[in-house]
Amino acid sequence: MTADGTSAGSDTKPDTDRFRLRRFIERLANTDELDTRSEPVPLAGIAAGLEGNPRAVWFRKAGPDAQELVGGVCASRSRLAHAFGVEVDQLAAEVGRRTRNIPRLIEVPRAEAPCQQVVLEREAADLTRLPVHLQHGSDGGPYISSSLDFTIDPKSGFTNVGIRRLMLRGPQEAGVDLIAPSDLRAMYEASVAAGRHLPVAFVVGCHPIDHVAGTMRLPVDELGLISSLRGAPLATVKCITSDIRVPADAAYVLEGYFDAKGYTEMEGPYGEFLGYYGAVKRNPVFRLTAITHRRDALFQTSTISGASLSGTDTAMLNAIRTEVIVWNALAVAVREPLGVYVTGSSGGSFNVRVKMRQRVPGEARNAIHACFGCLANVKNVFVVDPDIDISSDQQMDWALATRFQPDRDLVIASGTRTLALDPSLDGARVGGKAGYDLTWPLGAAGKLEFQVPAPPTCQGKRYPSVEAALADGPKFFEELMAATASDDGREIVRTLDVLRRAGRLDRDPERGRWMLK
Repeated sequence: MTADGTSAGSDTKPDTDRFRLRRFIERLANTDELDTRSEPVPLAGIAAGLEGNPRAVWFRKAGPDAQELVGGVCASRSRLAHAFGVEVDQLAAEVGRRTRNIPRLIEVPRAEAPCQQVVLEREAADLTRLPVHLQHGSDGGPYISSSLDFTIDPKSGFTNVGIRRLMLRGPQEAGVDLIAPSDLRAMYEASVAAGRHLPVAFVVGCHPIDHVAGTMRLPVDELGLISSLRGAPLATVKCITSDIRVPADAAYVLEGYFDAKGYTEMEGPYGEFLGYYGAVKRNPVFRLTAITHRRDALFQTSTISGASLSGTDTAMLNAIRTEVIVWNALAVAVREPLGVYVTGSSGGSFNVRVKMRQRVPGEARNAIHACFGCLANVKNVFVVDPDIDISSDQQMDWALATRFQPDRDLVIASGTRTLALDPSLDGARVGGKAGYDLTWPLGAAGKLEFQVPAPPTCQGKRYPSVEAALADGPKFFEELMAATASDDGREIVRTLDVLRRAGRLDRDPERGRWMLK
């Protein structure tokens, strides 16, 4: 095993079928998770078929060439949980656990790499022959929206993996959004300063686990992170026109480079992941040098923006990434975090819900500040007690309505780094964050006024009579019913009335329990 986790000369033949996109989609067949459409669909109709659809959609005959295309694969927690083999409520914890797996990379010869079964170079490499469709009405053109980008950091030698869109400009050219602060942007700007192109490979059509890896921001070789999250060895292969290694089981690989001319060409507008259009920007140009793909390649598109924001690929992928990052921050900031949930309707990043058991005064505030600091995208943080279901909008609304006083429990931070795409910033470079402490004061949970009413169960210790039960100590009316095995209760009212008229009955003023004088 080499220093970067690569197996050199291993006799173990890696599995290039288990984590391919097509196998994952086939496992969803005949379930409520997949909508299979066998009839021909024009590319102009793809977006409408995906908008608001709770299922992934497999178009068997997309466009005039009847190519296979799938969309919305990562657009639900249940499908992502299925990809990781866990229940939905275990998903973020499982992703966090797998980030600590030791990566295992095995480089395979090109003849054994399914992603290079077909090789197209020069004029044969044509982006406009792929089933790329217009996603939103005012977009600047058709976009490849489901690609993972692979680049090599010249300083560390690590492979950087991210998720970026490509706007078709011609058969061998595309615009790429490289505005947001990122490792790739830093690498590109260094290349431009040195007058060099930056080689890059875009992978299209890969397992949902690989997409989750592409969202993470960890100081590791991110090619190895794919292996870590898969929990299995990753077969890699070197590109045809560069030294970049990519997953050998991918459907498509688009090889090329970012032009050294810099931010020269207009790209956009585009429907962004927060549910609004992003304006036209000056961005670099991606120049294609080769397309390689499987013989039975399945193209992939992601759902982004639109009226059904919470059910998009980007919202769900962002939510899982944010939950993992926030959980890691909480694990060192407070003593007992119990859960993190990020709403898809906030783009999977802006609104964070935290469940925790507060051990000492002020811990909820510490949790809020930890969330503020761990990720620029976090804007609003809601902290609740263990009895609240943080995945329930109804329970969160109830907690906000009944456990929160604005002049006491609102935490405001100003002048913080935020996400530039937030339209409420109106062009500002910094913005504010808000924390909502929806927890009870320590010790309050034991008070009757803070308990949630529930139907009586009438379970408890039995006594020979109501009087005998009261002689043992104060009792709620339900306890008196349990004491006498009553399934009615009205006879207990009559008994209590006799005791009261005899001057022997009293009430506990703090909790209202019945008691003998």
